[in-house]
Amino acid sequence: MKNRPIAQLAVPVGVVGIVLLLVVPLPAGLLDVLLAVNITASLVILLTSMYVQRPLDFSIFPSLILVFTLFRLGLNVASTRLVLRDGYAGQVIDAFGHFVVGGSLVIGLVIFLILVVIQFVVITNGAGRVAEVGARFTLDAMPGKQMAIDADLNSGLITEDEARKRRADVAAEADFYGAMDGGSKFVKGDAIAGIIITVINLVGGFAIGMMQMGMTAGESLERFSLLTIGDGLVTQIPALLLSVSTGIVVTRATAEGDMGTVAAKQLMQSRSALAIAGCGAIALALLPGMPKPPFLIVGAALLIAAQRIKATEARDAQAAQDSAQASAAPAAGDTPEQLIEQMRVHTLEILLAPDLVDLVGAGPDRDLLTRVRGLRRKIAMDLGIVVPPVRTRDSVDLPRSTYVVRISGVEVGRGEAPAGRLLALGDDLAALPGQPVVEPVFGLPGKWVPTELRHAAELAGATVVDRVSVLITHLGSIITQNAPRLLGREDVRVLTEGVKQVNPSVVDELVPGLLTLGEVQRVLQGLLSEEVAIRDLSRIYEALTLRAKTSTELEGLVEAARAALGPALTAQHTQEGVLRVVTLDPALEQGLVEQLRPSESGSQLLVEPDRLESILSQLRTAVGAAEAAGHPVVLVCAPALRPALRRLVMLGQTRTAVLSYSEVTGAGVQIETVGVVSGVHTIAA
Repeated sequence: MKNRPIAQLAVPVGVVGIVLLLVVPLPAGLLDVLLAVNITASLVILLTSMYVQRPLDFSIFPSLILVFTLFRLGLNVASTRLVLRDGYAGQVIDAFGHFVVGGSLVIGLVIFLILVVIQFVVITNGAGRVAEVGARFTLDAMPGKQMAIDADLNSGLITEDEARKRRADVAAEADFYGAMDGGSKFVKGDAIAGIIITVINLVGGFAIGMMQMGMTAGESLERFSLLTIGDGLVTQIPALLLSVSTGIVVTRATAEGDMGTVAAKQLMQSRSALAIAGCGAIALALLPGMPKPPFLIVGAALLIAAQRIKATEARDAQAAQDSAQASAAPAAGDTPEQLIEQMRVHTLEILLAPDLVDLVGAGPDRDLLTRVRGLRRKIAMDLGIVVPPVRTRDSVDLPRSTYVVRISGVEVGRGEAPAGRLLALGDDLAALPGQPVVEPVFGLPGKWVPTELRHAAELAGATVVDRVSVLITHLGSIITQNAPRLLGREDVRVLTEGVKQVNPSVVDELVPGLLTLGEVQRVLQGLLSEEVAIRDLSRIYEALTLRAKTSTELEGLVEAARAALGPALTAQHTQEGVLRVVTLDPALEQGLVEQLRPSESGSQLLVEPDRLESILSQLRTAVGAAEAAGHPVVLVCAPALRPALRRLVMLGQTRTAVLSYSEVTGAGVQIETVGVVSGVHTIAA
């Protein structure tokens, strides 16, 4: 706790001190201390940038660039003041001017120019370009990363707290690379300022030495040139270290460990590369006039390293073999548990041809597993059932580009998704290459076109769909159609327990006092068979409780549940507050009611085939006319007639929804009759 206030004050006080460097003269001794701090701090920043595992671990780095750039400029101003005023700027600058460059003006100038070229031309420009590209790519990738986080959250892979943390990391990463893009400009400007200050020191010192200090031209040039070179080196070396730190941070592309560990691991991964390099070094030693000991030592070291890698690979291979044998030993015994696992039939699975395995990879058109998780959540929200986990595996028995969907081991759907192609849907596709196909869900005409022709297909007015979307749409349609088969007894128990947590009284009264769990399952399956969502289980169970007190007959229970859900059923087919319906002629309706007969599978209509075909034909005509105008339409009839009439409508391959008068009248919507089926001809409304 005592160190925290000190840390909070250190940076503000330091920045104020840096500003004072620009205007307040410093004694030479204090300047030596500050120069030592500058060099040491730059070295610490360089080493820290090597040991961080990811750039965000050093998120303060862009701010440090600004502070230390200002610090070096302040030191340059202070040293320039001492050089031009006293002809002496402390022991550090003097040492760099005499010891480091050997007291030679030419050597000093050459070293200084080399440092400037390395920093300004090579490192600073490269780091700036990498920072600029990194910032641009990071910002472009933000929407995709946010969508991936939302997909993982929706599929239950991560918690809300983890999603919040990952979103914060994405935003922090974008801010960091944006700051690094600007920070690299500070480093570049620092290099330019260092060159200008060095020229000022050299020219101004030469003039002051001759005009104010009474030196000869040679004495003035010698003293002030060495001081200028020493000053330039003592500030350019920390600037070079900071430039290297900038390059290291912005070029980090892995978070597996610090830079030294990752570099050693990756450089030592190829035994052949080290052995060939070692032989090449030894071959260079054999060239005439080439010094032999350096190349022989380096070549021998590389060969020894290659031999050690070979021994390590042999040990790892032996360990892997032993582990495989150990894991294979129990499998060879065919234990009852293993046989039971192999015999188990998965509720829902997708089989992929070998060339479609890439669909489970990473990328916008290779995210099958992520999209499946999203589909499970969507169906849970739409129908109220929890779809069992979807097993995905490859099958060499399938034709090329083919996928198969199975439920309980039985094939229920099959389609194609050729690699490197997109499905173009539309009526005018003659100009596009490819074999005509029919989309498996809606029956739309289409063609599988090469990916590079996406723009051309869109210009032709086609709707372009990627492979994963085709498969997911097909899978969703299959799950919806087979929802009753996917609702197991255990699923009903879990759903019932969920209702009990919020409405315990209705569950305690219904199960098992009035209905068994199996009877409840049959009712829910009956609702799902008509694509009725069972999300509102509390209302469904309340209706079943009232109905079960008088009768437990399945059809009556399903109708009671539908009546309770009447407004929700009607809302699915309402457009702008209007429900468009086709009704039965009263005489026809009365005749059909009289022809109702009970059976084990529910009520049945005993209708002559010719009359039935006439009814279905008229219904299709009325529905087709309404749908051609873009309006959804339903068939409405008496409650007693609805179950049997719906079964006849389904036999006629018509997916028209059949509602009862009680379901429609209680919804509070405007009803518009668009047709009347008379049994003889269709009367237009």
